[in-house]
Amino acid sequence: MALIMPFIMLCKWRFGWSIDNKTGSFTLQNYIDILGRGYYRKAIYNSIFVGFSSMFGALLIGVPLAFFTTRFKIRGKSVISTLAILALVSPPFIGAYAWITMLGSNGWLRHGFESIGIPMPTIYGPLGMVIVFSLKLYPFVYLLTSGALSNINSSLEDAAESLGYTPFSKFIHVTLPLILPAISTGALLAFVLSLADFGTPSIIGRNFRVLSTVAYNLFTSEMGGNLGLASTVSILLILVSLIFVYMQRIIIRNKDFGSNMLNPPEIKKLTRLTTIPVHFLCYFIVFLSSLPSIVVIYNSFRNTSGPVFQSGFGLDSYRKVINNVPEAIFNSFLFSASAVILIVLCGTLISYVVARKPSILTGSLDSMLMIPYIVPGVVLGLGFIVSFNSKPVVLTGTAIIIILVIFIRRLPYSVRSGVSILKQINIGIEDAAASLGSGPAKTFVKITLPLMLPGVFAGAMMAFITAINELSSSIILYVGGTVTMPVRIYLSVLDGEFGTAASLSTILLVATGVAVYTIIRLTDSDERVFL
Repeated sequence: MALIMPFIMLCKWRFGWSIDNKTGSFTLQNYIDILGRGYYRKAIYNSIFVGFSSMFGALLIGVPLAFFTTRFKIRGKSVISTLAILALVSPPFIGAYAWITMLGSNGWLRHGFESIGIPMPTIYGPLGMVIVFSLKLYPFVYLLTSGALSNINSSLEDAAESLGYTPFSKFIHVTLPLILPAISTGALLAFVLSLADFGTPSIIGRNFRVLSTVAYNLFTSEMGGNLGLASTVSILLILVSLIFVYMQRIIIRNKDFGSNMLNPPEIKKLTRLTTIPVHFLCYFIVFLSSLPSIVVIYNSFRNTSGPVFQSGFGLDSYRKVINNVPEAIFNSFLFSASAVILIVLCGTLISYVVARKPSILTGSLDSMLMIPYIVPGVVLGLGFIVSFNSKPVVLTGTAIIIILVIFIRRLPYSVRSGVSILKQINIGIEDAAASLGSGPAKTFVKITLPLMLPGVFAGAMMAFITAINELSSSIILYVGGTVTMPVRIYLSVLDGEFGTAASLSTILLVATGVAVYTIIRLTDSDERVFL
């Protein structure tokens, strides 16, 4: 109900049958206002442009990196994968903030290039947004494509070579069609997540407005009044996302991509001529994606005076955080931990029902739980405000509504992880327990749940990582007493308090890094646990 209600209310109020506040009659005026004004049409165009550009940027980075690391012997491949994972789970707005300190109007890297006569544009605007999103989201393409490339039957590629295909034509005509589902899924994730993100365009977009920032601005400017235009923009965001999801399904529908694994691809050794440029490319990519995190940690120890970094190092920024904004740290951990407890309890039970009791109902439930993947956080936040801002249930302004949003947005991690591990558990084990007189509940607690623990734990940790970094919905729902670290970092950047932003970002990055390390160690898994 907590998932369905916000979307029902948004649609009931504003999707096609809006209600006029004065006359009480049905009207399409909100859609006429949105689509009839160049300001809003430009925001729609900008969102689609940034989404597609970021998607192509992620593809250009992720596909070559996946190909080189899976088909050739690359030194330090585990380091590359780890850095890619860290780039994936770190908050995108932290990257935006770091690039501002490097390529902003007073960025040290920009000034360094200009001092030697090389002009550099600032990071602000659409180009900066595309760069940040591409370097942030390429790991989706990399991880998915790596898995697909490792599962190809190399006999198909060998046959192409025997027919005279060049390496490039072999990749285009044989390899690429076989890995198209993985590539298209990675592209879909990059597009939808860049479309849904709020922090990056709000920090470096400047006057380049997109739908997520327009929805937020409309909501904040109409607080306490008519939420019509904000809700209408939210619906448009959902529609754009759904259209692209449908396009991805059309691309791979009715095509056979399957092959057996009797002849896995051979990992080849690079020649002397190619080893240096290939290694350089791989490490340069992960270095660029990790550079924002390195810069943030470095800046957190620098002395500051407002927005200006001064010479010398110290812990003043950390003292300021501990003294002035401790509630943000406390709230982030409290809200995330509370949401994760709910996620584990509900996600484990739901995953069991979905995996062990297949039906139209459970299939619909499984599909419905994927909605948070394609719905922007700003939209979900608006939906919760519309749903829980009046009696009998009033949650607006409380910690409960933030925990509930985090729970809904991150529940799919636990469900998908649980379903995956259950697919690997032979149902005969449970049948054997039942034949010995064990009831369903006892069988689940004594037999199934212990076997599920690795998957449950991995899903819980991924939920925690993404929950503690949540900004898009929290920026809509927070009040003074419920501010979180991502929200405080965002506000600090806007206020020019770069030292505070850097120290809070470092705390957030350390918490995320510890969680990533814990997942890898305790699940004894590789990077595919994050998928």
